[in-house]
Amino acid sequence: MDTNVQTPAYQPSNAPVSQLKTNKGLLKYILLSLITFGIYGLVVMSSVSTDINITAGRYDGKRTMHFCLLFFIVSPITLGIASIVWYHKISARIGNELSRRGIAYSFDASSFWLWGVLGSLIVVGPFVYMHKLFKAINLINAHYNVNG
Repeated sequence: MDTNVQTPAYQPSNAPVSQLKTNKGLLKYILLSLITFGIYGLVVMSSVSTDINITAGRYDGKRTMHFCLLFFIVSPITLGIASIVWYHKISARIGNELSRRGIAYSFDASSFWLWGVLGSLIVVGPFVYMHKLFKAINLINAHYNVNG
């Protein structure tokens, strides 16, 4: 038996334990939400709030409210005002995380106000906002899956 064999030292990795999904898309969101009477939309938006908490939580020290809590309890109590604040805050947080990770994609709270709110005057604005939101979170998740 050879006693001179050394085992390699443990080297910690920044790679995450589990992979986050990077397949959120607007067309799938709309179609599956219609088919499931909105349940798929709740699941996707819940995963967006969970994903940003996983990817950005240890760096910015913030915690985004889970979308189901917002949708079912807080938003009805505040007559929808909490939803506006939530979308503003998550958009800003996603924009900050894009910048921190060095991902060259334009998305922040102004995207919500310009596309999600003001863009509703031209009907397609909220759809553009949701597309940009999904693309931004997919980019963050892809970066997280590789780099942690």
